[in-house]
Amino acid sequence: MSKEPIRIAQIMGKWVGGGVESVIMNYYSHINRKEIQFDFFCDEDSTNIPYDKIERLGGKVIIIPPYQKIFKYIRTLTRILKENKYQIIHSNINALSVFPLFCAYVAKIPIRIAHSHSTTNKKEVKKNILKILLRPFSKIFANRFFACSEHAGRWLFGKKFDKKGILINNAIDSGIFDYNEKVRDEVRKDLNIENKLVIGHVGRFIEQKNHYKIIEVFDKCYKKNKDVVLLLIGEGKLKKEIISKCFDLGLQKNVIFLGQRDDVNRIFQAMDVFLFPSLYEGLGMVLIEAQCSGLRCVASSNVPSEAKITDVVEFLSLDEENEVWAEKILKENNYLRKSFKESVILSGYDINNEAIKLEKKYLENLKYVKENNI
Repeated sequence: MSKEPIRIAQIMGKWVGGGVESVIMNYYSHINRKEIQFDFFCDEDSTNIPYDKIERLGGKVIIIPPYQKIFKYIRTLTRILKENKYQIIHSNINALSVFPLFCAYVAKIPIRIAHSHSTTNKKEVKKNILKILLRPFSKIFANRFFACSEHAGRWLFGKKFDKKGILINNAIDSGIFDYNEKVRDEVRKDLNIENKLVIGHVGRFIEQKNHYKIIEVFDKCYKKNKDVVLLLIGEGKLKKEIISKCFDLGLQKNVIFLGQRDDVNRIFQAMDVFLFPSLYEGLGMVLIEAQCSGLRCVASSNVPSEAKITDVVEFLSLDEENEVWAEKILKENNYLRKSFKESVILSGYDINNEAIKLEKKYLENLKYVKENNI
């Protein structure tokens, strides 16, 4: 009889199809699932949960109340954690991890991982208040500290990350993002943008991703070059406002809203420049994907420097005029597009290698629990 895999409680919060979910699903798809399986704990108001894929890979989706219903949340999650006798809980909800890790502490789960995937920005006032209030508590119930970058780790855990923190790179499947000219031609033909200069962005329509800046910069680009188009991939609460802004500026024919896509790797091939003016990022996984695809990238200097793994990335301050951003995007530098797959692998961002490292971390912790009879 084959032994059952170790099941790890992955706390996902509200699943909306964002970057954190992509990171965890990417790791899940590439770990040895005969050894380790994930149970995904998602808030009941989640959207876009890939039930079929998770179940096909042997995982489970467990729906719980959102943390806003705090007493119901704590009762429900603590009960489920106790019933399933997990040895490891891995919380992916940044400063909010204090809530599920408190439940894990009460349920006597020995390995309690808090994972910092993001930081903050002074422009998001309401969200900042909650993050800043909860940040000091992020270390109380956690006893393992993961982060996607040094910056994200220090932001959430402070000096404790320098002593005990572990970097878990936002790794990608470099093979599917590798530059492919045939795919580029196919996608550009399908989208009827064959003779255009194509600027692209991938991200949810939320404040953090700074879509207003994207549209304003694109407006400057359009005024200089009428053969330019903008591809926007993603969904979110601000999408209607951004569509309205495009109409106000007369850009509606040159901005293409592609919605939530499961073929982002193919769409990258059709782009010429990747625009990424985020207010903040834990790392910025899509910037790694864009580089792997051989794209020139113009990004906010608020994006961690670890995300720059090639020379095709240029950072600009958000305080710079939109005109300066447009000039960077439109500049002629005789750039010859090529594959950067090898750079991704050498930089530690290839999922095939990084999944093995994460798997080892889990198993090392389980071994520690057994040897110390915790």
